[in-house]
Amino acid sequence: MNIVLVTETYAPEINGVAMTLGRLVDGLAARGHRLTIIRPRQRHESPRFSVTQRLACRQVRLPGVPIPGYPQLRLGLPAGRRLRQLWTLNRPDLVHVATEGPLGASAITMARQLGIPVTSSFHTNFDQYTRDYRIGWMKPIVAAWLRHVHNRTLRTFAPTRDLLARLETEGYQNLRLLSRGVDSTLFNPGRRDGSLRASWGVGPEDPVVLHVGRIAAEKNYPLLFRAFDAIKAVQPRARLVLVGDGPLLSAYQRQRPDVMFTGFYTGTNLARHYASGDIYLHTSITETFGNVVTEALGSGLAVSAFDYAAAHEFIRHGENGLTAPVGDEAAFIANAVRLAREPTLRERLATQGALTARGLTWDAIVDRFLADLQEAANEFDRTRASGTQLSALSSQPSATP
Repeated sequence: MNIVLVTETYAPEINGVAMTLGRLVDGLAARGHRLTIIRPRQRHESPRFSVTQRLACRQVRLPGVPIPGYPQLRLGLPAGRRLRQLWTLNRPDLVHVATEGPLGASAITMARQLGIPVTSSFHTNFDQYTRDYRIGWMKPIVAAWLRHVHNRTLRTFAPTRDLLARLETEGYQNLRLLSRGVDSTLFNPGRRDGSLRASWGVGPEDPVVLHVGRIAAEKNYPLLFRAFDAIKAVQPRARLVLVGDGPLLSAYQRQRPDVMFTGFYTGTNLARHYASGDIYLHTSITETFGNVVTEALGSGLAVSAFDYAAAHEFIRHGENGLTAPVGDEAAFIANAVRLAREPTLRERLATQGALTARGLTWDAIVDRFLADLQEAANEFDRTRASGTQLSALSSQPSATP
């Protein structure tokens, strides 16, 4: 298939959506499909080179504007005219829209006008973020916009069964599961690095609490800090290491001089950081999945999270991790303290968690995604064919009795 992927975020940006899309693109390209990525041009990219051919895909970069609070990210602008030109010259078999901004919405409109099948992914609970950014009055507006955008496509993919059920109750149509995998060759306990731990100022037996992600309001860092303070009360030599960057980084660096802030890492360096920790605390309840949860499981950490998204999907409480009811902060903190106090429990959960992650292969996910895309394209073609036949019949003169 000749597939176009429209997205507001893609590598080299560092976030769960960009990582997921990169895995899907690599998997589809390895299966012989042609991929074109359409995305906003990033700050460091020259407008002189708006089209590039990479090994896995062709990239078309269009104008964008910075997202308030996230200057490293760009919001795509409506691009209907440019997309019409591109798709008239090189008509895709299917367009998949991964983000719901102005660029993605205009891509859906243009694909429908040109008679090209179009699907979409629900990656981010933007309506839930309104609470964290103190614009809760906008939640109904944002929720209505998201539903409108996705219901104009043949399929809407979401990463967990729980989210699919919620979206169905909210009026979303034609839903399909698109889960996430773990690269176990990258994220595994063998990446543990004693010299890295020593650079954090911890000994072999000192528990390291790790967290990876964007340092932003929606990640619920105040609860993470409270849980770590409770751990310190029972394990004074414990260390909190935060891997990431974001709009709240400088504020938290001032507030928490006892915390190690490393900045963003990717690839092998990120895997070393994961595997060199002991406990992973995941406090967010706004993400649609949370790739960091499964990466931490694969890396051999004892994971504690709310019973939500990836944790709800893959963690069995007391067997391969610990979960707390969503919103029960006291239970979350109690689980964190329990992991700090019980090294035998940590070891058992870490071993079982790594086994769980080993079964989450990207190959199986790409194969299912491809089958669902092909099904949508075939359904679209059948509908068009039947519509053409009906139109032809209705245009014939009626028989005279």
